[in-house]
Amino acid sequence: MGKFLKWSVISLALIAGVLVIAFNILRSNTKKHSPEQVVEFKQDDLELSVFYNRPYKNEREIFGVLVPYGEVWRTGANEPASFTTNKNITVDGKKLPAGSYTLWTIPNKNEWEVIWNDKDYGWGITLMEGKASRKAEYDVLNVLEPVKPTSKTIEQFTISFKKGSPILFVLEWDNTRIEVPIEE
Repeated sequence: MGKFLKWSVISLALIAGVLVIAFNILRSNTKKHSPEQVVEFKQDDLELSVFYNRPYKNEREIFGVLVPYGEVWRTGANEPASFTTNKNITVDGKKLPAGSYTLWTIPNKNEWEVIWNDKDYGWGITLMEGKASRKAEYDVLNVLEPVKPTSKTIEQFTISFKKGSPILFVLEWDNTRIEVPIEE
């Protein structure tokens, strides 16, 4: 029985090692097609940052097809986008405490729901179901923002901040632009 146990442990360790290597190769390959980006915004003592992955359009129909309307999207590719603020802020009239959040959206044709969730997720979808891994009970803030068409096609998903009063938190891809007003 001792030899059987020894070989079982060795076999399980080898299988686990192969799975870890395969996952890292898969993750590396997906990052090539949707590279990581960090966007930082600083104004006085306010610091905002977003980490996300930037998929390309690549002649695909994006909203309503690749990213279905009415379904939770991890807001980018791979793992969900993350949003960090060092101060309490007001997002479209609603309070968001200082902290780090995962950022989710529910795109629709005329408006998007933008969601800040305080749970950290390892990957943006559940592998077995192919659905977003967000758990709504951890939502901290939800806002609805109108869709604004862009004057030109945005090839790569882009998140940015635009200085002003209010600060605009901007999400753009394909022919779609969402602007979320932020104030201190």
